[in-house]
Amino acid sequence: MIMLTGSTLTLDDVKQIVYHNEEVVLANESVQNIQKNRETVEKLLTDKQTMYGINTGFGKFSDVIIEESDLDKLQLNLIYSHACGVGEPFSEHIVRAMLLLRANALAQGYSGVRPELVTQLIKYLNAGIHPVIPQQGSLGASGDLAPLSHLALALLGEGEVIYRGKRMETGEALVSIGIHPITLKAKEGLALINGTQAMTATGVVTYLEVEKLLYQSEMVAAITLEGLQGIMDAFDHDLHMVRGHHEQVEVAKRIRQILIDSDLTTNQGQLRVQDAYSLRCIPQVLGSCWQTVHYAKEKLETEINAVTDNPLIFSEENKVISGGNFHGQPIAFAMDFLKLGIAEVANISERRTERLVNPQLNDLPAFLSPNPGLESGAMIMQYSAASLVSENKTLAHPASVDSIPSSANQEDHVSMGTIAARHALQMLQNSRRVIAIELICALQAVEYRGIKQMASRTRDFYELARKIVPSITKDRVFSTDIEKLTRWLKEEEDSNTQIRLNKGGVMHEQS
Repeated sequence: MIMLTGSTLTLDDVKQIVYHNEEVVLANESVQNIQKNRETVEKLLTDKQTMYGINTGFGKFSDVIIEESDLDKLQLNLIYSHACGVGEPFSEHIVRAMLLLRANALAQGYSGVRPELVTQLIKYLNAGIHPVIPQQGSLGASGDLAPLSHLALALLGEGEVIYRGKRMETGEALVSIGIHPITLKAKEGLALINGTQAMTATGVVTYLEVEKLLYQSEMVAAITLEGLQGIMDAFDHDLHMVRGHHEQVEVAKRIRQILIDSDLTTNQGQLRVQDAYSLRCIPQVLGSCWQTVHYAKEKLETEINAVTDNPLIFSEENKVISGGNFHGQPIAFAMDFLKLGIAEVANISERRTERLVNPQLNDLPAFLSPNPGLESGAMIMQYSAASLVSENKTLAHPASVDSIPSSANQEDHVSMGTIAARHALQMLQNSRRVIAIELICALQAVEYRGIKQMASRTRDFYELARKIVPSITKDRVFSTDIEKLTRWLKEEEDSNTQIRLNKGGVMHEQS
């Protein structure tokens, strides 16, 4: 059970809730803070104080004063009019993260909502009721207005949800589980949709999967090193220490630990003096990729505990402040930076695949074919990897440098942070397939070299992967293998990857 306070949520908490359905409860202190904050709103309304989005219109309509009798209708109209999302829906994991992060933001007690509204979000989360939320339509400033409006619709009993794997009308799901829809009061519609939870939820899910894929890419690179009889001197501790980048030092260390007992790797001068960059520079490149991951992690850890709606109500000072905490620039930058790391994981992987299949670059059978000429082997797998890498280069264009004015130029600078996060996730999915292709080729290469000579860790990983895809003994539809291995990499629970080693595995280097 994880308790929401608004300020203590961790990325590991998010992982447990989103992926493992850990139960969520709202802290008693948060309930009190939310209630106190709501009472401030009610008092200010009684005192006829003008407050943006509470008793005024929205955006360019901020100067339009709303009659007291229409305040609840104002919030309902807001949700209806702003539910303009289009395209394919977000995954259930991302929607779960959106429900969680929206509840956590409101839990701090600065948004002027009732405790019942936050409780409704948590009820949906715990019951597995996932609103159908289209991915496209957010500018990433004024918050993720369109996506979060679709989330809000479900709280009202409208729109559609996914419940127990079935897409249905929200009302049908609520009846089956005994949850009643909520009615919005003054400020509550705006509080639900004015925030960065679509981009942040997408960013968190992407981050969690990128971290896993990076560890896996190190293991796959290690198998490729064995398949190509790579030179281990390039991973020497002293070499990396004199440059000083921590992430580079750690990648080199993990590669040394993985391959510590391999009889397939070589030393400089044994077969050749030095390897190509895609082998020799693994620590430098992947270490830099880790830097983008760490930056994104830092910004996400802040944002998942941030209050990002507008206006905010400060009960102690009895004041309402209109500001711009909904602006997604911090997450937009973080996601665009992360995209560079994702792109390079795939870029260098594809180059290693080329070295595995190109007979001009190795002494292995051409394209790892069991019968070169009659059978093409892994030839076109490299094409697919190259295509995915090229697509990533297009998606890597920074979304955060773009801005289109909206709301009659009242909202004249926006972040496009949700686009950045969505593209990062697309790139991750592409890159996972590129790593899967390298793994298929690396597995075949080490078979030619001799499985018994592999390091104990890579051999364990080899055995696991071979349960998913068999050896290439003849040409077949390799698309099936790529997709199977891609799913396995996504779903694998840290079984034999570097993740376990990084968390204190039993493997140690000899002094």
